[in-house]
Amino acid sequence: MKKLCHYISEYMAVLVLAAALLALAFPEFFGQLRPTVINYLLGLVMFGMGLTLNLNDFRIVFSRPKDIFIGCASQFTVMPLLAWGLARLFQLDEALALGVILVGCCPGGTASNVITYLAKGDLALSVGMTGVSTLLAPLVTPLLTWALAGKDVDVDVTSMFLSILCVVILPIILGLLLKWIWPHFTEKATDYLPAFSSIAIAVIVAIVIAANAGKLLTGGLLIVLVVMLHNICGLGLGYLIGRLLGLSEAKKRAISIEVGMQNSGLASSLATIHFATYPLATIPGAIFSVWHNLSGAAVAYLYRSRKTEGN
Repeated sequence: MKKLCHYISEYMAVLVLAAALLALAFPEFFGQLRPTVINYLLGLVMFGMGLTLNLNDFRIVFSRPKDIFIGCASQFTVMPLLAWGLARLFQLDEALALGVILVGCCPGGTASNVITYLAKGDLALSVGMTGVSTLLAPLVTPLLTWALAGKDVDVDVTSMFLSILCVVILPIILGLLLKWIWPHFTEKATDYLPAFSSIAIAVIVAIVIAANAGKLLTGGLLIVLVVMLHNICGLGLGYLIGRLLGLSEAKKRAISIEVGMQNSGLASSLATIHFATYPLATIPGAIFSVWHNLSGAAVAYLYRSRKTEGN
């Protein structure tokens, strides 16, 4: 069973891509799952993330605050501004522009830690950035979305804050508490969590794509291009920021990956809950979930083929 779980997590990109293609081919089957399932699945993924963390993981916030600040500041400026700029450049309609901006305003994705590890980057920095950006998300994500998309759509900042709190923060806290109360049980469970998270993300992608399969097939090439550019530019600019600030190679890799890889499942969830009148707003998050796992695997291979300069 452990070996199977290892293969599932290792080939997450293939699993997510397969789920997306199956959802396009058989939208009626996957369409039977209600969009509200996304929230529960994402909450379970965040709960699993909490089970893998401990208080020592957060020591980096206090021991290396400069690195964390650089990373999180890059996270919440580069990706939101890129999203806004790409939406304007390609003249996306209101719903798709909102979806791209939502992706850009979300915190770093949990898969970024795995990719940073594979890329031989600074894993401690990556975990610290993911944790801090996730904790900041209930406040920062709604405010940034309102600032960049508020003129076009009605963004309920308070409601979005509460959603992120319930779907992201509370499950992580519950996971941390469970690990503290039953450490032996959670230690055994963590062997299976990456595989479970991979399957959950694949199902989220399938639900979102199945719900919008027709519209995606008729006009999806442009939004796929925008999502790809968003991710690639984020990866590149994250690395460039680290280089301009004279950071080590391992740190540059961590910031690059953390900035470029978003919690796109959260973006789709928020679009489903708060922007039901803009159904296409869920599509950028779903496409990003597929693409950033593929690009992440590629960039990990590219980075680890080069020598690091140390931490």
